[in-house]
Amino acid sequence: MKHSKIPLSQTVVTLCKTHNIKHIVISPGSRNAPLTIGFTHDDFFNCYSIVDERCAAFFALGIAQQIQEPVAVVCTSGSALLNYYPAIAEAYYSHIPLVVLSADRPKHLIDVGDGQTIKQKNIYGEHVLYNANLKLDLKEEDKTVKENELPIIKSIENKLERFLGFQKDIQSYNESEIHDSLSLAAIKSGPVHINIPFDEPLYETVEELSINPKQFKLQNRIDNIDDFEIKSLLNVWHSTKRKMILVGVLQPNSIEEKWLQKLVDDDSVLVFTETTSNLHHPDFFSGIDKIIAPLDKEGFKALQPEILLTFGGLVVSKKIKAFLRTYKPTHHWHVDSFRANDTFFCLDKHIKLTPNTFLSVFLQQVTHHTKSTYKANWLVVRQKRRKLHDAYLKTIAFSDFSVFNTILKNIPELSQLQVGNSSAIRYTQLFQLPKRIEVFCNRGTSGIDGSTSTAIGAAVAIKKQVTFVTGDLSFFYDSNALWNNYIPKNFRIIVINNEGGGIFRILPGHKNTANFDTFFETKHHLSAKQLCEMYGFEYHKATDGISLEDELVTFYETSNEPKLLEVFTPSRSNDDILLDYFKFIK
Repeated sequence: MKHSKIPLSQTVVTLCKTHNIKHIVISPGSRNAPLTIGFTHDDFFNCYSIVDERCAAFFALGIAQQIQEPVAVVCTSGSALLNYYPAIAEAYYSHIPLVVLSADRPKHLIDVGDGQTIKQKNIYGEHVLYNANLKLDLKEEDKTVKENELPIIKSIENKLERFLGFQKDIQSYNESEIHDSLSLAAIKSGPVHINIPFDEPLYETVEELSINPKQFKLQNRIDNIDDFEIKSLLNVWHSTKRKMILVGVLQPNSIEEKWLQKLVDDDSVLVFTETTSNLHHPDFFSGIDKIIAPLDKEGFKALQPEILLTFGGLVVSKKIKAFLRTYKPTHHWHVDSFRANDTFFCLDKHIKLTPNTFLSVFLQQVTHHTKSTYKANWLVVRQKRRKLHDAYLKTIAFSDFSVFNTILKNIPELSQLQVGNSSAIRYTQLFQLPKRIEVFCNRGTSGIDGSTSTAIGAAVAIKKQVTFVTGDLSFFYDSNALWNNYIPKNFRIIVINNEGGGIFRILPGHKNTANFDTFFETKHHLSAKQLCEMYGFEYHKATDGISLEDELVTFYETSNEPKLLEVFTPSRSNDDILLDYFKFIK
């Protein structure tokens, strides 16, 4: 087997293998050649070549999102690793394990005018769990320097490090830093950065490893249950009549059905779920905005919980954030192994467990259900809202709203739905989805920049049918995502093209002016057709309700190429139809 001749490269590759990191996304470059040689010549690794570093990082994020294990991205020096930053931030806030392996130049070539060189040390700041800045290997000629020659060069700062220790000391340091980084990525589920300096020559290979890393004990996540804390929570739980559970982004099958049923059996508990929570039960409250939007002051007071229990990632609904910030619960407890956001400015307890572990321990100790009409009253409200929702759909013209209704009804069961940010995820939130459809969206930073790349990465990682639904600006922004040789033939993209950033028409602003159209909504007349021709997608188009229904009949049939359906909607009426919806259900 071929290996890079450079010991540092051998060490990085070997320890990635030790930590069972199998997926390696590589962007072509020269400075990272030693790593590329090591990874691509070992059959243990699944290697992918993605030219655009921003797309590469989001593609890797999509894989890691699905397998819930670290995935590595490898790039050359200079601005290459800056293009990883959006995906790094998303991974940090979404608890996704991503490992950045950035090649760098030796310290003496930094800031001397050498090409493709920037200050890479700690470049991601607080958006990574760990920054490992590895040390350059000693060269063969460095190892032969006599001790009495050292004082001569001690004044030369940028060469000092080479002569302070022997190679074995550098090797030990590098091994420890790599191990700590990879362990944290897995245990704390987040991004880490390993910066790796290489000196030339970069392309030399050997048949045998020159390193023998010491054995590290790999750690596992451990839930530490505090019985005293559980008992104190139970005392409050048993004495309250209005308990609200709000669930943000959550992996499918994170919580066992029996615990969900126990929550439903309690009449004092409302369970509000977002589309991205992947939790379903007939008595849960999905479509949060349908409940919240029409309420008056009296309604808000009736809904105000005494206990708010939250778990999962970030919440999409701005309406429930505004409600809970104004009508604060007496207690807010958040369950998460790593982090608790004080989203509603009333957090008083962070329970550092997984939701399933917490519920399994907590609910088994709930001795009785408080008598309450809390859930029953709001189930009546929910039913009224759903009837009005269905009635409104019969009154409206072809629009974004009607398109989402049609699309979501036609998503195949036992498949996965990836949703773009901005309008796409907010429309999706208004509809009920079948239990057997998994939903994902990049809600860590809620950016539009890498949604397509993430969806493709997810499709590569799993066997299921994946459909990506997105708006036009998000799609065109990340169009380099299609420059990818690994897209499955059953991958489907649906682009809702309303010729601009339609969400800005819903927000306060001076609509229908040249300034608004150019700098806020960003009007355009682009189509995805030419991109499909260039990247080998089968292109389909719909311009009204009938053509949309017709296209969806065959859209998921087996094909020799992935497919894209572009749905053109009227840009000027979508905002009014959505705003009128909330008036109608009120």
